Parts: sequence; C-alpha cells; structure tokens
Amino acid sequence: MTLLYINSDQMGQGDAELGTKLMRVFFENLVNSDVEIDYIVCINSAINITTKGSSVIDYLKKLQDAGAKISSCGTCLDHYNKRDDLIIGVVGTMKQTIELLVEADKVIRP
Repeated sequence: MTLLYINSDQMGQGDAELGTKLMRVFFENLVNSDVEIDYIVCINSAINITTKGSSVIDYLKKLQDAGAKISSCGTCLDHYNKRDDLIIGVVGTMKQTIELLVEADKVIRP
C-alpha cells in the first residue's frame, strides 16, 4: 500500500504563498504521473486541502476517482472548526493514522 501522508496545507517551510503554490504543483504533477496512491491521510493544517476553500480539491477528486481513499484527522477538523466544511473523504482518527503508517509499504510525504 502506498500512503500519502500530508501534515500541512503548504509544501516546505518559509513563505506561505510559495508553500501553497508548491502544494498545488505537487498535486497537479502527482495526478498526471503514473504513481498510484492507495490512501491519503491529512493531519494538522493539511485538513484545509479537504475542506471548503481548498485549492487542490479537483486533484484530490481525481486521485479518489483513481481509487485513493482520503481521510482527515477528526481532532484537527475540530481544532480548526472545519468538521462541517469537509467536502472530500472521511473523518479519520489517530489510531487509523498509526495503523496506516505501520502497514504502508511506502509513505510519501511532500
């Protein structure tokens, strides 16, 4: 199983605008590649990519259509008060995240 583990709505550290742009470019290139993703786990501010206002939601939909399962941390959704704004995937748990990390043959982290 290939797991895409995302813990921020930005890629890298530094300028927020650049980090957001890099995340969009990452997903655009991922969708247009031959890489098969089985599961996407979003924690901390990464839940912003699965909720209203996401700049990568169309890419996530394409990955989901290709078979990827998507989950967003429930504690994180509650912390950012975005549980009702979830538009793709399911609400996940830390227990589930740990199990997926342990079971994955490959973990990708942008």
